[in-house]
Amino acid sequence: MGGKTVGVIGAGAWGSGLAQALARGGHSVEIWALEKDVVDDINNAHENKRYLPGFPLSENLTASTDIKKVAAGKEFLILASPSLYLASTIKQILDVEGIADGSTCIGVLTKGFIPSEDGPKLILETIEKVLPKSYEKSLVYIAGPSHAEEVAMGKITGLIAASENPKNSIRFRELLRVPRLMVYSSLDVIGVQICAAAKNIIAVVYGSMDAVAENSDCFGDNTESLLLAAGLNEIQTLGFALGATHAETFTSIAGVGDLDVTCRSKYGRNRRFGQDIIKTDILDKFKDLDDLIARIGEIGYLPEGAVACKYVHEIAEKHGLKLLISDGLYRILNKEIKPTDFLHELMTVTGSFDI
Repeated sequence: MGGKTVGVIGAGAWGSGLAQALARGGHSVEIWALEKDVVDDINNAHENKRYLPGFPLSENLTASTDIKKVAAGKEFLILASPSLYLASTIKQILDVEGIADGSTCIGVLTKGFIPSEDGPKLILETIEKVLPKSYEKSLVYIAGPSHAEEVAMGKITGLIAASENPKNSIRFRELLRVPRLMVYSSLDVIGVQICAAAKNIIAVVYGSMDAVAENSDCFGDNTESLLLAAGLNEIQTLGFALGATHAETFTSIAGVGDLDVTCRSKYGRNRRFGQDIIKTDILDKFKDLDDLIARIGEIGYLPEGAVACKYVHEIAEKHGLKLLISDGLYRILNKEIKPTDFLHELMTVTGSFDI
């Protein structure tokens, strides 16, 4: 397959990591960043020093602060902006060549939920309402166990390309099949999105348990695996409640694979946040969960699970779901219970959750 033209909207770690993999694989890739220093570093030093420091980038990966230029006329466009800004970002490119007529194939990396007047919504459901109607049920959601650092280094990585449009799923599967990326198609768009968002919640709790286990006579590797299995069960419960269509989504790399790497990897920001809750009392400076979310930039890195647990709490209440781990993190971040008390409560009450 010859090289394709690809635009990437968002030069955070994951957007940059995947852009680098595509550029290394022979595609012509242009990435948009809001910050001029990020653009200058990518173009001149071939490194994203702000969001992906220490990883050299290919010379055929270029950057621009002109979002319309990056999006216009590309065969493929990948959206990687944070969930809070995704809709407003997309509105800036609706009139460009390829988007206006629907000829550009669009994939999405953004994880999480987006608030609305009638409750939290999934990513694709939200942005389909912003994009031209031709993109309805045609977007491709890309997820899997894929820390940006290892993708940038060229470590073997598996991804899922999920879409209700099988043709577009295959198009992205073929685009992403560059050296050391293994890509699989899926039709379960809802299930894959739920896995990508909810696993961050479990990873925060996992990080807290990992920190407590360092000086504990009752928590260890066995306990952490128990938590991971229970967390996967919660993700599946949430997924089916919101319309996931395939049970195998949760046992695939989209489910158990992504959950495992997010909980266990040294690169995991959500795991790190959970550890910081125990080791550095990072929550002390925040009044409650809403205050934490409003001032999340003060943490110094982005723990997506902290935001996701607020929305999952709302969804669980609406659907009457029993999600003990997710609810526990909500109570911890909202200053309703101490993290160590919750962990002991969760793990010492026989039959407290189903596996």
